[in-house]
Amino acid sequence: MHAVSKETRRRVIAASFIGNFVEWFDYAVYGYLAVTIAAVFFPESNPQTGLLLTFALFAISFLVRPLGGFVWGHIGDRVGRRTALSLSILIMSGATFCIALIPGYDTIGIWAPILLLIIRVAQGFSASGEYAGASAFLVEYAPANKRGLYAAVVPASTAAGLLLGSLIAGLLTTLLSTDAMQSWGWRLPFLLAAPMGLIGRYIRTKLEDTPVFRELAAEDQTVKAPVFGLFRNHWRLLLKAVGAVLLNAVGFYVILSYMPTYLSSELGLGATESFLATTIALLTYIGFIFLTGMLSDRYGRKKVLIAASISFIVLTVPAFALLGTGNFLVIVLVQILLGAMLTLNDGTLPSFLAEMFPTRVRYSGFAVSFNLSNALFGGTAPFMATLLIATTGNDLAPAWYLVAAAVVSLIAVALSRETSKEPLTHE
Repeated sequence: MHAVSKETRRRVIAASFIGNFVEWFDYAVYGYLAVTIAAVFFPESNPQTGLLLTFALFAISFLVRPLGGFVWGHIGDRVGRRTALSLSILIMSGATFCIALIPGYDTIGIWAPILLLIIRVAQGFSASGEYAGASAFLVEYAPANKRGLYAAVVPASTAAGLLLGSLIAGLLTTLLSTDAMQSWGWRLPFLLAAPMGLIGRYIRTKLEDTPVFRELAAEDQTVKAPVFGLFRNHWRLLLKAVGAVLLNAVGFYVILSYMPTYLSSELGLGATESFLATTIALLTYIGFIFLTGMLSDRYGRKKVLIAASISFIVLTVPAFALLGTGNFLVIVLVQILLGAMLTLNDGTLPSFLAEMFPTRVRYSGFAVSFNLSNALFGGTAPFMATLLIATTGNDLAPAWYLVAAAVVSLIAVALSRETSKEPLTHE
């Protein structure tokens, strides 16, 4: 096994952090500025229909993610983790930058939402390799007794991207008029993606691939068609992994991305207050993530993931009911609670999924399961939440959707084996 220095591990952490940071910064900005984007690209629709169409584009971009999981999984398991991660960050940051350049509906008509859809599909394709690849990269570089803590860097980077997105969206909404936001203000955050992506690309090209993958490649043990091997030999693991991801997929996008829109559009809270509440919750979320990673190293992945599911089953509906009080302090405390519950899942899942699959198909197993569940349930979560409220007239509908996801994940995790103390073996 190749020796790994502390300096190398620090650079691995930085390289893994920045890619997910850029990716979820984009998703945050899109989600937090959904009302403005709806007005720019669907001005002829009423506000709720425009919002539904905006979230529909958000959801459609996720449909390509399983395909991306196959492609990036193949590259990551066949050619190398570093190669896949270096390519994915270029596509992701480039596509995000291009969103800022799209003319609005008033300028080019129907081509505006069509171009937005095309670019978001490109983003979905590139993003499908990022989370899985960064998690596998960190787990394979981490000390055996700290894999949970190292892998927690990935969800922490997503929360940091959401945090910056929330801060910038809140700042723009506060400082600019509605006309200025719809004219040019909403474009500014997307322009930041290009320099951040180039920095991430540079850092990643300066790293070697992971020790276990280099060992596998040196022994000529890489699989020519890892995705086919995954479905042929590990389909049971794949099904459990898809189920385990379900709570994370729905919870992440409802609690951290859709929440400002829910608070402002459905509960009538001011836009500035909505962004501020989410920002405060995200700050605490990042701290909880690393605590959860350490807990999973000490007590095991299954126990922490099961605790997450039970928490959501019991507390989600009462928590959403408290949001309806409209009291700002109560809303902040509830968001902190929901975030803490989500970190039990989000901070543990990367190491759990990476350890679940053998080295030969680790990238593919993680990428396919994570992206399949996110395509079906994660990317559609804001749309489903908005649609359920519009259909039922019940503001608690998103909470019941979360409860259902938690039940499925609880069953999947309970049927899985504990992985925290097992070595990362090839077989």
